[in-house]
Amino acid sequence: MKRFLSILVCGVVLAGCGASPLPPLALAKRVDLQRFMGDWHVIASIPSFIEKGAHNAVESYRLAADGTIETTFTFRANGFDGPPKRYTPRGFVLDRDSNAVWGMQFVWPIKADYRIVYLSPDYSRTVIGREARDYVWIMARSPTIPEAEYQALVGLLRAQGYDVSLLRKVPQRWT
Repeated sequence: MKRFLSILVCGVVLAGCGASPLPPLALAKRVDLQRFMGDWHVIASIPSFIEKGAHNAVESYRLAADGTIETTFTFRANGFDGPPKRYTPRGFVLDRDSNAVWGMQFVWPIKADYRIVYLSPDYSRTVIGREARDYVWIMARSPTIPEAEYQALVGLLRAQGYDVSLLRKVPQRWT
């Protein structure tokens, strides 16, 4: 499993190396880490290969005593009744002025690029991106958001240089 995760993270890191230069992503101006903690339902993403077919995807954050972010990513693989999957990377805040730039570590010593591109004032919606524009996650505190809000976030990503045709909605069904 560690070898698999090492290959995954190396692929993600190297994917951005040959990309054409794009302007830096616009970021959330200031993230209150305490308010950001908790559960976020993944509404849509340009998924990494481990997320393809994810259902009921939820990313959970908890601020650790050492200032790192304990992260738990859970989902059902390939259907609502599919096998549960769980990953536990650790987040490291790299920009303490904004708290919007993190390194996400699945395996030591690699910290993948992780940026809070958008955060609604009430902390109910967020968009997590990467400078390489290869992966992105639209997330909310609830399992669904109104279509107009979703389309506004897609527009934001388009304006940031993402190929939004690669976005996939994540099926969410909670009973």
